[in-house]
Amino acid sequence: MGELKKKDVIDALYNVIDPEIGIDIINLGFIYSIEIDEEDRVKITMTLTTPGCPLNVPIQEDITARLEEIGATDVIIDIVWDPPWNPSMMSEGARKRLLGE
Repeated sequence: MGELKKKDVIDALYNVIDPEIGIDIINLGFIYSIEIDEEDRVKITMTLTTPGCPLNVPIQEDITARLEEIGATDVIIDIVWDPPWNPSMMSEGARKRLLGE
């Protein structure tokens, strides 16, 4: 136990794609914090584009599945709306892809 690293979690989350946007949740800037305890339980604090996002459940299920695959013993996902998400939170590559910046 206690072998899971933050980098492992981030790497796994690059594989969680927002199905509506087609970009991963890391590059979209959805992840606010990642905490891993000594028992490899992972708590993710994150947001989505809007409070009524219809993909809330599928995205959370994908996060849980990806993190369990790499050894998380439990996954807690805390969806927050403060600060609210906005396009400036995206990586430069995601902004170029979506907004043509």
